[in-house]
Amino acid sequence: MNKIKNIAVLTSGGDAPGMNAAIRAVVRAGIYYDLNVSGVLRGYEGLINGDFIPMDRKSVANIIQRGGTILKTARSDDFRTKEGRQKAYDQLILHNIDAMVVIGGDGTFTGANLFTSEFNFPVIGLPGTIDNDLAGTDFTIGYDTAINTVVNAIDKIRDTAESHDRLFIVEVMGRDSGLIALRSGIGVGAEAIMIPEANMGVEGLIKRLEYGRKDKSSKIIIVAEGDEVGGAFNVGEVLKENFPNYDIRVSVLGHIQRGGKPSCMDRVLASRFGVAAVEGLLEGRSGGMVGQINKEILFTPFDHAIKHIDAEEVSPVWLKLVEILSL
Repeated sequence: MNKIKNIAVLTSGGDAPGMNAAIRAVVRAGIYYDLNVSGVLRGYEGLINGDFIPMDRKSVANIIQRGGTILKTARSDDFRTKEGRQKAYDQLILHNIDAMVVIGGDGTFTGANLFTSEFNFPVIGLPGTIDNDLAGTDFTIGYDTAINTVVNAIDKIRDTAESHDRLFIVEVMGRDSGLIALRSGIGVGAEAIMIPEANMGVEGLIKRLEYGRKDKSSKIIIVAEGDEVGGAFNVGEVLKENFPNYDIRVSVLGHIQRGGKPSCMDRVLASRFGVAAVEGLLEGRSGGMVGQINKEILFTPFDHAIKHIDAEEVSPVWLKLVEILSL
């Protein structure tokens, strides 16, 4: 017989649109299954400090459409240590918590994996990251909203680019993953996309521009912040040297990609994941992430989920598509 009666939920790492929808789903699923649900403020740091709050139906009312996270989020250096994780475990025991749902990305799951292995404490993770860089799910919570934010922003930049015959280099988030740049770049018809997973390099970019149509009134190049060249400003400097006749501008989209109301897809995905996490805990699952592959809910062990998408899975098909469509 499952002894879980009290569960906790927290958000950790970078915020992502749809986290509130996930919190709402965890709380309401917990109530549906006659569980007591507590929220932990400010992620693992709040867990160590014992910042627990009781949550009920009313506490998650009218939040599904809100960006950010009502539970706040923070990065915790203390949780990286065995002593810090021991304090977190002691707080869970003190507050009579039997299991936990953590919402976050790679760093969140790395910590959760250590925690479950050290204390044999039931934890299930929900993939909440705009980067979509976790194995075990087709999409992460926040990714769809982020790429739509990027597309909307670049569509507006394109208007200015066409009016002035300019080349715009747009930098998007993606320190270790270029999936935001890749999908949004296809969506806006970018002339070139530079991502960490594919070694285009400056030489490749120059060849692409030399080969491309000269009569285009605007050109958009998207650069993931983790690209080997070092970001949009570095790319801009190199292009100015090689194409002195181009009117080149650089735009860094920054943290607008994290904010805003979550898309319908992210709200539904987060809701489905939240319910699945609670049901998984009640079924005795632990140490893994809820994901969706080919519309089916699956559970992936943390140590497999935190392995980034391989470059081989990203580059050939998608980058060929970019090259074909940029003609």
